[in-house]
Amino acid sequence: MKRTTLKTLIAAAAVALTAGSAFAQTKLKWAHVYETSEPYHTESVWAAEEIKKRTNGRFEIQVFPASSLGKETDINQGLTLGTVDMIISGPSFAARSYPRIGVAYYPFIFRDADHLLAYSKSPVFKEMIDGYRAKTGIQILAYTYYGARHTTAQKAFTDCAGMKGIKIRVPDVPAYRATPEACGANPTPIAFAEVYLALQNGTVEAQENPLPTIEAKKFFEVQKHIMLTGHIVDGLTTQVAPHVWNKLSDADKKVFTDVALEAAQRATNQIKKREAELVEEFKKKGLGVHPVNRQSFVDAVLKAKPVASLGYDPKDYERIVAIK
Repeated sequence: MKRTTLKTLIAAAAVALTAGSAFAQTKLKWAHVYETSEPYHTESVWAAEEIKKRTNGRFEIQVFPASSLGKETDINQGLTLGTVDMIISGPSFAARSYPRIGVAYYPFIFRDADHLLAYSKSPVFKEMIDGYRAKTGIQILAYTYYGARHTTAQKAFTDCAGMKGIKIRVPDVPAYRATPEACGANPTPIAFAEVYLALQNGTVEAQENPLPTIEAKKFFEVQKHIMLTGHIVDGLTTQVAPHVWNKLSDADKKVFTDVALEAAQRATNQIKKREAELVEEFKKKGLGVHPVNRQSFVDAVLKAKPVASLGYDPKDYERIVAIK
């Protein structure tokens, strides 16, 4: 009789513990639009496991890649609607509700990847994070380097003047059009999926994208030269929805932040390494890879497309450019 009672008590305790741990566990959805092979995904998966480990299994985070929970606009809206809990996304989407943060897309504001990363740790970016959270409730945890956008074309050029008259495909966004317009080129919006064919049949003579994208989309097959213009140094932010962030304890907020920063650094290191490798790989494929007179582009953009004309605060620009 006593043995049976003891067994019953042990079983009841086990059930209670299981129920308690299940009750304590929070399941979260982390969404992005990148492929499973890309560092943005592989490091998000690492981060999800790391958060689970560091919180003793209290958070179970599932990562949804490749737009499986919607396009970039959808997942950004999902943070506010409560349909998504975490995302990785370009700050250009955050700029739709908090325009100040979009200054990071102003051409030549960043010298290189290290400058962008220094900005991500700066007082001015902290102000941006705080302002964005005050406006939307969304918390930005980390900044991951995405790549420097360079220009490919059928003929080489080494300065802004050499770009004059070139018909170049760019996204139909003022910050992306600013450099070619300032240099007298003819920016032409074409759907991304159609760029290869447009280059192949001569609808446009040039395009601009980070080196890993030039490789992935095989633009090198239909272009002869790559100019290392680096006119926009791009990044992605890791963000947490207000319905999640506001319920986290200070200890858990620290775990989420620390892990997101580590994951961003891991992904950034992979992207920087790949960019360096691709310069040599493109040369081996027979493409001309050319450095440019950066200052000629900077001067033209500042004159023809001043910071304020694109809706950004010149003081933010000056503070960011001054970051060492």
